[in-house]
Amino acid sequence: MKKDIKSMNYGELENEILSMGEPRFRAGQIYSWLQKYQVEDFDEMTNISKNLREKLKDNYEIYSCAIEKKLVSVYDDTAKYLFRLHDGEYIESVVMKYKYGYTICVSSQVGCKMGCTFCASTIAGFVRNLSPSEILSQVGAAQRDLGIRISHIVLMGVGEPLDNFDNVMRFLELVTDENGLNLSMRNISLSTCGVVDGIYRLLEKRLQLTLSVSLHAPNDEIRSKTMPVNKRWNIDELLKACREYTKATSRRISFEYAMISGVNDSDECARELAGRLKGMLAHVNLIPVNEVRETGYKKSGEERIRRFTAILTSCGINTTVRRTLGSDINASCGQLRRKQREM
Repeated sequence: MKKDIKSMNYGELENEILSMGEPRFRAGQIYSWLQKYQVEDFDEMTNISKNLREKLKDNYEIYSCAIEKKLVSVYDDTAKYLFRLHDGEYIESVVMKYKYGYTICVSSQVGCKMGCTFCASTIAGFVRNLSPSEILSQVGAAQRDLGIRISHIVLMGVGEPLDNFDNVMRFLELVTDENGLNLSMRNISLSTCGVVDGIYRLLEKRLQLTLSVSLHAPNDEIRSKTMPVNKRWNIDELLKACREYTKATSRRISFEYAMISGVNDSDECARELAGRLKGMLAHVNLIPVNEVRETGYKKSGEERIRRFTAILTSCGINTTVRRTLGSDINASCGQLRRKQREM
């Protein structure tokens, strides 16, 4: 099998190039093409000899993302991509435009095994983890297609990032490398549904990214019905890990909370949530749930969301309501892949 060259860090690539009998400086040239310019073909490396390019083709593969489908919102220019991978599988990414620049939401797995009942990503099942290069190539493909520079990344697409821990950590190493795309770690958010052992592993890294935790319920009764991960690590265990994470990193945690009508949006739920988060370095991001055909869930009404927000705020909990982008193209991840598999 050919080696995945784009998933290598500089040291690994340098060793490969030296083992081929090439001078050391070639590693720097090739690394720049792969990481900074995100080329998808060895023939794009114009300052590399044809002979070396042929040797690279014989021994290595550049895993890229081919655009299978692209939808663009007429309201806010949000772009949603369905990418086809080298093995014929599909993933999704979304690029959103803000005042500060462009943010991309990337996938970390093909499908998801976590089984959250309100999420479209898990409906078509789990297939495999993405390699570091496949996560990175989502950024490169979107930048190339849109002719922009992406400055922020959220690992909130299809899949559970902490279930693909090692590959996600390598992706973070590559995307923040000053000789690559050189993104700031502070401009990256990683979302987890509550994989507690992964949070402790992440804590040890002391990274300056933003950790987002998909909480979506104030108690075990509601959370276990909607999020199977809660049966493995309950809310007390999850919040204990979150408190330790904030102490170790001094970084605020963002708690994602999907507002589902009649399920988790009552005044009582708001007060219970506030009580659980009291004293923590935290922020609550309320999200009107995405209405997916198979789930039957409906998003909370505007007045109910306002009331929920007011209760949290009155209890001293920093709270915002996520602005909906790409509403006309179903910009939340999972739906394009599901439709493609049904064809």
